[in-house]
Amino acid sequence: MRLGINLGYWGAGMDGDNLAVAQEADRLGYDVCWAAEAYGSDAPTVLTWVAAQTESIDVGSAIMQIPARQPAMTAMTAATLDSLSGGRFRLGLGVSGPQVSEGWYGVKFDKPLARTREYVEIVRRAMSRERLSYEGEHWTLPLPDGSGKPIKLTVHPQREHIPLYIAAIGPKNLEQTGEIADGALLIFPSADHLEDTAVKHLRAGREKAGKTMDGFDVCPTLPLAIGDDISGLADMFRPYTALYVGGMGSRKQNFYNQLAQRMGYEKEAAEIQDKYLSGDKTGAAAAVPHQLIDQTTLLGSVERIAERMQAYAAAGVTTLTLAPAGFTREERISALRAGTDALERSGLA
Repeated sequence: MRLGINLGYWGAGMDGDNLAVAQEADRLGYDVCWAAEAYGSDAPTVLTWVAAQTESIDVGSAIMQIPARQPAMTAMTAATLDSLSGGRFRLGLGVSGPQVSEGWYGVKFDKPLARTREYVEIVRRAMSRERLSYEGEHWTLPLPDGSGKPIKLTVHPQREHIPLYIAAIGPKNLEQTGEIADGALLIFPSADHLEDTAVKHLRAGREKAGKTMDGFDVCPTLPLAIGDDISGLADMFRPYTALYVGGMGSRKQNFYNQLAQRMGYEKEAAEIQDKYLSGDKTGAAAAVPHQLIDQTTLLGSVERIAERMQAYAAAGVTTLTLAPAGFTREERISALRAGTDALERSGLA
């Protein structure tokens, strides 16, 4: 099992710390450094900045939002980043959610699976440098009855095949991800539930495409905190969990809330959402069960985390992405080093 790091969003006042953490991950031999985007910092700019100041670690978008860019533009960006980084770019895609898609980008959040499938097909076709033409429900290239013509990408990516990941939560999206992508980006993963909530759906998609799970990257992100006070460490992530389970999306369309329900927290997920949407964010955080946090993070001593890593590997994880917590740069780097130590102790390195 490999290790990755997720820097999250840029521009929150920790940009210098984020770069230092990425550089330390590079030095320690971490496999990939991911950066996110929502409606603040964009992923490609951050990844360019990181790639220019690291040596060997891959850089990946987790995610580049599908409603934010035309697929051909995404192919251009991926090819450029792969070329400039010396073949170190991984393209992670996702549909975002209805609030961001419709409120920020003005793109209707409808038929996300069909839209994703077409998007991936166009991106792959463009990155292959064949002349681009496509006829689908959501995109037609070139536009009919216009002056456009099929053209091809002029940039030569460093590699013939840039790894393509999709952020997936729901069963249908997971199955499609297994079918059309090279890897899956997962959030709030519990080793105890991973087979039922994710892996079996990914496997079904791979089988649909006539493939096995060999070579497919199962890549969840887990917050990481080192210490002896498990309860206190878990409390650090109560606002984070409450935000996603309670407030990310609408009452009817909150994929994280639905995931918590599938993990057996139906009543708790409903209470968290009720409190969060009513404006009681403190109450929502207090309503998050300790067990839910502990199952979806890495908390405790290096020995405890090493045991958890073994459980994730047994559940099918191939790249474990860590989000090291800490109030200072030194604390985050220390957590990053502890992650390396834990992997070595687990025997999975």
